Amino acid sequence: MTHADLPNAAAIHQEAFVRQQRSYEWLECNLNATPRFLNFVAESDGDILGFITWTQKSGFRAEAVLDLELLAVASRAQGKGVGRALIEESLPHVRASLAEQGSTLKHIMVNTRADNFAQALYKKTLGAEVEVTIPDLYSADEVIMIARYVDGKA
Repeated sequence: MTHADLPNAAAIHQEAFVRQQRSYEWLECNLNATPRFLNFVAESDGDILGFITWTQKSGFRAEAVLDLELLAVASRAQGKGVGRALIEESLPHVRASLAEQGSTLKHIMVNTRADNFAQALYKKTLGAEVEVTIPDLYSADEVIMIARYVDGKA
């Protein structure tokens, strides 16, 4: 993601997360916080179809724990594999960024609404499992999913 992508990414963010406000500023903050936040877009012929944000948790460590902070796909592109592609195609770049700082990927966390159908995507693409449900956290019950030992160390 670049600053030029922000207006289109913000429109997708607002569409996907209707209760949130100031989408542009939120995404701009994330973009400006690189390398803690790693941001990628999916596009076709210059049209942004979605974006993903990965966040390093608890400092820069030898074994990094990442949060899949945001994943959003424009409604016109949903059901076409864009979310899966964003996860699968951004992870090698994330791993390379971690390697540059002397880190490897340990775990991936995902927070999402308990009723979000994307849980199946996170399970299939990352191997994430629901660890806990937090009642009425934001606008509904929220689950924390974790994919453990992503790069194979136990």
